[in-house]
Amino acid sequence: MDVRSFLAERPPFSALGEDELDRVVASVEIEHFPPGAVILEQAGAPATHLYILRKGAIQIVDEGEVIDEVGDGEVFGMWSLLGQVTPLATVRAAEDSLCYLLPKDVASQIFQSTPGIAFVVSTVRRDLLHSQENRKAAIDPARYRQVGAIIRRPPVTCGPETTVAEAADLMARERISSLLVRHDGQLGILTDRDLRSRIVAQRRSADTPVREVMTPQAQTIGADAMAGEVLLTMLEGGFHHLPVVDGGHLVGVVTDTDLMGIGRDTPFALKSAIERAPDRATVVEAVRDLPRVITALVDASTDPVDVGHVIAFTIDAATRRLLELGIAELGEPPVRWAWLALGSAARQEQAIRTDQDHALAFEGDSDVAEPYLGRLAELVTSAMEEAGFPRCRGNVMATNEALRLSLHSWVDRYDVWMNEVDPKASEQLSIVFDYRQVTGDLVAEPRLDEAMVSARQRPQFLRRLAHRALDLRPPIGFVRGLVTEHGGEHPGAIDLKHGGILIIGNLARAHAIASGVTAKRTLHRLRGAEAAGRIDAETREGLEEAFRFLWEVRLAHHVERMRLGHEPDDFVDPKELGDVARQGLKESFRIVARAQKQLALDAGVRAR
Repeated sequence: MDVRSFLAERPPFSALGEDELDRVVASVEIEHFPPGAVILEQAGAPATHLYILRKGAIQIVDEGEVIDEVGDGEVFGMWSLLGQVTPLATVRAAEDSLCYLLPKDVASQIFQSTPGIAFVVSTVRRDLLHSQENRKAAIDPARYRQVGAIIRRPPVTCGPETTVAEAADLMARERISSLLVRHDGQLGILTDRDLRSRIVAQRRSADTPVREVMTPQAQTIGADAMAGEVLLTMLEGGFHHLPVVDGGHLVGVVTDTDLMGIGRDTPFALKSAIERAPDRATVVEAVRDLPRVITALVDASTDPVDVGHVIAFTIDAATRRLLELGIAELGEPPVRWAWLALGSAARQEQAIRTDQDHALAFEGDSDVAEPYLGRLAELVTSAMEEAGFPRCRGNVMATNEALRLSLHSWVDRYDVWMNEVDPKASEQLSIVFDYRQVTGDLVAEPRLDEAMVSARQRPQFLRRLAHRALDLRPPIGFVRGLVTEHGGEHPGAIDLKHGGILIIGNLARAHAIASGVTAKRTLHRLRGAEAAGRIDAETREGLEEAFRFLWEVRLAHHVERMRLGHEPDDFVDPKELGDVARQGLKESFRIVARAQKQLALDAGVRAR
C-alpha cells in the first residue's frame, strides 16, 4: 500500500479533501528506527515532526515503565509538537519500525481543521482514559466483564401455547424468574412479574396461554457487551431481564439480580431502592446516596454522557415513586395527567448537583384539575428539595400554576412563545422547549412534538434560537490561549458549563428544531441535524467529541470537590489540569467557536 492509500484510511487524514491529502503526502518524510532507538526523549527537546507509525512497534515509556504502545497507523509526538513543549514520556522503537514524518507547519494546518481538532479531542479522551485503566480495574473489575461470562445457566424456553399454570410450574422447578418464548420467528419473554400483574392481579384463568400475557418481542443484548453497558440498558428501559445472544445464538438471560453482584454502589441498586421505598422519607434517604454512586462511576471512567443519563434515570425513578406515594395520600387524580421533565432533565444531561425543572400537563377542566395537581406537585418538589435538588430559581416547576396547563393550552402556549419577540422568551424556551414525559396516563409528547416540528416554518423564531446559541462565548483568546476570569468569585478559573457544555446544547437545539428533529438529547439532536443535512459530519463529530470531553472534565472536577468537602461547581482552574487535559480544553473550545461561527453564517445573524 502506498503512502497516500495508507493515510487516506486513517484519521485525521481520512477526512481531508483530495488536494489537502496530496499536499500532506508530498511533505511526508520516511524514517527507519532500529530496536531500542529513542525517537523522543522525556524532558528532552520538543518534537519537530508529527510521527505516523507505518509498521513495527513503538513503546511509550514513563520513568522506565512502558505505559502504552503505538499501533500501525497511529500518531505520536502530537502534544510535544502542538505545544512545542518537552515530551511527557520517552518514545522508543520496540522492534524495527518504519514511520512517516510530517513537518510542523503541515501538521499544524491539519490540526486547525475541524476534523483535526476533533481528532485531538478524541485522542485526549483516549489518553486520559488509558491512564486511569489500572485505577478502574482496582475499583470494580466486574463492571467491565463481558455479560456472556455472567450467565449462570442455559436459557429455559416454552411454547406460546403453554398455559400460564404450566409455565409457573416450570419456573418453580427450574428456580428461574423468566421463560423465553420462541414464536413466529421472534423471541418473547414471560417473567414472574407478568404472572403477578397480568394473571393474579387480573384474576385470569390458569389455562390462559402464555402468548396472551408475555412480552412478544424481548430486547436482547450481545454476549460481548460489558456488564456496565447492560446495567444502563436496564436502567433506561426499566427492564429486569435481558436475553443474551452471541452471533444469533441464544446464550441465556441476565437479570437485575445478576448485576447486583457488580457492587452496591451501582445505579441499579439505587434505582431499585427508590422504587421499593415505602414512604417519602425513605425515597429522600435513597436519593441522597446518588453522589456516592456517581463518584464510583466517574472513578471507573464510565462514559460521561452515560453518567448524565444515570443521574436523570435516578431522578425519574424518585419522581415516579413520589408521585405514586402522593396519589396514595391524596387519592386518585380527577383528570388524566403527564409529568414533564424540562431543560437538562429532559435532555438527560444532569450533573451531580442540579436544580429542579418540571411541569404538568392534563386533560380536562382546569378548575377540577388545579387544586389536586397543585398539591401533588408540591409533595414531589418538596421531597426532591429535601433529597438535595433545590427548587429552580426561575420558578420553572410544576408548583408554578403557569406551568400546570391542559395539553391544549400547552400547545397554544408554544405557539405564543414562538411568535414573541421578547429576548426573555428565547431564554425561557431554552428550558421549556426541552421536554420529556416522565410518567402519567396522559400521552403528551406527540402533541408537543407536533408544535416543535411546526417551528421550522417560523424563520423569526429560528433566528431567535440561533441568537440564543451565540449569546455565550467559549473562553479562548485570539492567540488560542484559554481566557480565565480575572475577578469575581472564581478568579483564574473557566466556567465549563456556560463556556462550552451549554453552548453545545444550544447549538444542537437550534440545528435540530430547524431540521424538524424532535429528539431531546444533545448528541441525538446533533446526529438528527446531520442526517437532515443541516450540519456536516465534521461539525457533528467535533461537537460530539467536545461535549464528551467537557463533561468528563466537569464530572471529575465535581467528584474532586466533593472529596475535599466542597459543593460541586463548574469552575475549573486550567493550571490544576495536566498538559494533555489543558490542550483538550483548548481544542474543545475551538470546536465550539467554529460551530458558532458557522451557525451565524447559516442563519444570517451576528454574534453578540
